[in-house]
Amino acid sequence: MGEIQDGIEEALQATQTRPLPRSAQARVRVLLRAERGDTGAVARRLGVSRRTVQRYLTGQIRRPGPRVAAALEREARRSWQPGLRARAIRRAARLGITVETRARFGFTAAPGSTDDPRLRRVTELLEPAASGHLLAAYQGGAEEGELRRILGEGLGFSYFRDHGRRAQGLDVEITDIDYLDLDLGGGA
Repeated sequence: MGEIQDGIEEALQATQTRPLPRSAQARVRVLLRAERGDTGAVARRLGVSRRTVQRYLTGQIRRPGPRVAAALEREARRSWQPGLRARAIRRAARLGITVETRARFGFTAAPGSTDDPRLRRVTELLEPAASGHLLAAYQGGAEEGELRRILGEGLGFSYFRDHGRRAQGLDVEITDIDYLDLDLGGGA
C-alpha cells in the first residue's frame, strides 16, 4: 500500500475500541464474518486455498507461516469492528479530516509564478466534501495515485487557495510524501 492508503487505514484503526484477537483461528473467524461465511473469499484475501481456511477454522493449523501471518494480520485489521469503521468514515465525511503532512507540492499556476516543487509542512482541515471524496475513493479501492490527486485537490483548496479566497488558477499536486498523519475526528 501507499502512504495515503496506510494513513487512512491507520486512522481507521485508531478508532477501534477492542484489541484484535491474537489467534489465527479467531482472526479467520473475523474474516469469515466479514465475508458472510464465504471461505473462498477469505482464501482469496489471504492467498491460500479454501481447505487451508477450513483447517484454520477447525484448529488443525495453529501457526501460520510468515507470509500468511502478515496477510491474516492485515486483512483481519481491515475487517475488525466494521460498525466503528463505518461510523468513523461517516463522521469524517461530515466534519472533515485533519491532515498533517510534510510533502513536496508542485504547482501549475499563471505564467510568471513559480511552479518548482517545494517540501512543506502543512496541517489543515480538509473540507467535508474533499474528505468524503477521499474516503469514498479509498473504500472503492482507488489506487495511490488517485488518492494523491484527491488529497492534492483538497489541500489545494483548503490551504493554498484559502477556501477559494485567493490563487484561483492554482492547481496543486503532491509529488512526494515524507510524513502523513490523518485524524478522522475533523479536529473536533
